[in-house]
Amino acid sequence: MNTNAVAEAILASVGIGTWLICLAISVITLIGMWKVFVKAGKPGWAIFIPFYNTYCLYQMSFGNGWLFLLCLVPCVNIVVQIMMYFKLAKAFGKDIAYGFGLLFLNCIFMMILGFGDAEYIGPQ
Repeated sequence: MNTNAVAEAILASVGIGTWLICLAISVITLIGMWKVFVKAGKPGWAIFIPFYNTYCLYQMSFGNGWLFLLCLVPCVNIVVQIMMYFKLAKAFGKDIAYGFGLLFLNCIFMMILGFGDAEYIGPQ
């Protein structure tokens, strides 16, 4: 058997495996976000609309959805996005530790927020 063929088969299987893992994480995150949106009184389908989903997240977090336009400003976008996660945690009655969870393990903490007992209390 040709060494190149074996190497290509290994790389292809690793690529497909990576793609499947990324797809699973994306689907899990979307399900969690859908539930979070519904809890906050937003339509669940909004998670599929680019820019509108970000607008809704910022509206849930800050109370003003148009702040998402700051995401278009280089360097400012990083700071505003981090602030949004902490504000979102606070809008659901969670503490700063939960904000770090949303920031670093978004997939898991969105599922917990969506399917857990947290209630949306609005921007703080």
